[in-house]
Amino acid sequence: MSCLFLIGRLLYGGFFLVAGILHFVRLAAMTPYAASKGVPAPRLAVLGSGVLAALGGLSIVLGAWPQQGVLLLVVFLVPVTLSMHNFWADRDPATRQVNQVQFEKNLPLLGGALMVLFVPPPWPLSLAR
Repeated sequence: MSCLFLIGRLLYGGFFLVAGILHFVRLAAMTPYAASKGVPAPRLAVLGSGVLAALGGLSIVLGAWPQQGVLLLVVFLVPVTLSMHNFWADRDPATRQVNQVQFEKNLPLLGGALMVLFVPPPWPLSLAR
């Protein structure tokens, strides 16, 4: 069971770690998109959300400070889901569908983060052991 938990951590945390890194790699493309969604200080918001996602994901992957990592992921997911994937405001049907899928994807990611809070540390096969 410890190996399955580790695989789950790698998949779940790795998703956020990669997403956070991509915020830096794709900063030039993500900044104007954030601006188009009305995000104040879009460059800073993209960088900040990248830090939240990367550190939160890394925390889950390593099993180090998981409660703090979950907090970072929640602070990342809630505003991003509501402001960047607000499909209800989209007029174009294709854009609306893409944002609805992203919104609906983020909800279980948020649920997964909240469930992780109930797994007491130290986690098996983690750096916190």
